[in-house]
This record gives sequence, structure tokens and C-alpha cells, in this order.
Amino acid sequence: MAVAGLVAGCSASPAASTTPTPTPTPTSGTAPIPTNTLSTVDPTDAAQPPELPEEATAPPPAAAGPVSSKNLPAPAKLGAGWKTYTEPGGAEEGFLGNETWTRSRKAHQAAFEALPVGCGNPLPTSSLPVPKHALQGSYRTAANKPATVLVLRFADADQASGYYTGYQARMAACGDKGELQVKQLWSGKEAAASVRSYVGAEAFVELSALKGSTVALLAQASGKPDTQAEWARSVVPELQAVIDSP
Repeated sequence: MAVAGLVAGCSASPAASTTPTPTPTPTSGTAPIPTNTLSTVDPTDAAQPPELPEEATAPPPAAAGPVSSKNLPAPAKLGAGWKTYTEPGGAEEGFLGNETWTRSRKAHQAAFEALPVGCGNPLPTSSLPVPKHALQGSYRTAANKPATVLVLRFADADQASGYYTGYQARMAACGDKGELQVKQLWSGKEAAASVRSYVGAEAFVELSALKGSTVALLAQASGKPDTQAEWARSVVPELQAVIDSP
């Protein structure tokens, strides 16, 4: 995920490095007292990088608001031999493990990190809606390859459609000449599949699906991504059957 790319986690493209503007620090005697003031304004554009979050001090919840494991397909629905996987987390991963296969993610950060970064071609610069909730589920394929599904729940169907359309426009524009290479497998109004790969790294088959007020981004590491177009088509109904359930 995306995945998931997409998707964050194993599929997410590397997030752009951002550094918040330093704020003046009050002093007490000769010792400075550090401050870390984050904006209190809700983000409105998922195409812009979020502020650096504070370091995680607790495991993330297993659900994100109304979005829970019921909104992720059972592993058998994605392929024979698939299983859920509990991510251990850690300093390098940027989150603490919660001893289950699903974890809530900061919605703005997840939506931004799913976008392609490092393309050889210029990408659209239009703004994108920010989801209200983001939940990521981790899997292992029959070949023990990592896979994720990132569920992005928006305020309404128009916002979900806006993000899906903007995401697809960026993936289609990326091309195959930069650090990140994207090859389209097929695309439609409510689902699309592509292969995302970084130079010298493993490729991912990425599937995006739209249903109601929700977008799902599935990313599967694969040694033969060009052969999985039909597999991607076959799991679209499985995603759309659950991702937008209340």
C-alpha cells in the first residue's frame, strides 16, 4: 500500500522531506526551553506534504474512527495462500507495533505518501481532498511477499471521487524515465491497476478502487507484476464489497 504508493507502508512512495519553520524558543536563565508548535488549522490539500508529526509514543489504534478490519477484505478474498500479517513497527518504520494486522494512520500523511514521488515527467499540481480517516491492513501473499491495503474514508462521495481522479492523473503522468517508474495495466472510472517500481528495487502491483465515500489502495510486491492484470481485476469486487461499509 498500496499499497499500497500507494500506498503507505510497503507500497508508499518515499515521502517528501519537510521541515517545519522553527519557532522562537523562550529561555529560562541561560538554558533554552524547546517548543514544538504544530498548526491547529485542519489540512485542506492532500497533495501538499503534512507537517512532521511528533514522535510516536504509543501504538496506533487498530481502527480509524468508523473504519475497522471489517472494511478490509479477508486474505482468502485476495488470493489463495494469502494471510494477514502483524507489522512489528519500530523506529525505522515510524510507528510502534500494536500486535494486530491493522493500524490507524494519520489521514493527511497517508493520502500524501500514497502519491507518486520521483517521476521523470511533471505531475498535475491540482489540490486533492484530505480524508477524514485512514486505516492500513498488512498481508503476506502465498509467495510470502508483503502487501497492504490502505482505506481512505472521505467526508462524502464527491471528495473520494476527487482524490481518486487526482491520484490516477498523477500515476498516468508519471512515466518510465525517472527514479520512479509507473506502468499502467488498465484503468476505469472506479478502479485502475498499475505497476510501480523504483530503480533497483522490487516492483509493486497497485490497485486503486473507489466506492461511495471511500478509496482503497492495494499494493502487492511481485516478481512478475506484468502478469497480474487479471488478478487485479478479479479483486476489485472484493474491495468494493467492504471498503465503504458503515
